Amino acid sequence: MSRKDAHAFAASLAATLMVSIVVFQTGDGSYGAVPADEIDGDEVQVLVEIDPWA
Repeated sequence: MSRKDAHAFAASLAATLMVSIVVFQTGDGSYGAVPADEIDGDEVQVLVEIDPWA
């Protein structure tokens, strides 16, 4: 997914699930978004963390 789509998806997930969501970039240049507690950070570059409580 594109970076713009990943940010929009992350914002939607954070608001819906009320958990912190991390937007990341993988080694092949693609982007994604997952709950913060599901990412280990070794294989991806974390770009931003969206916290619905902040």
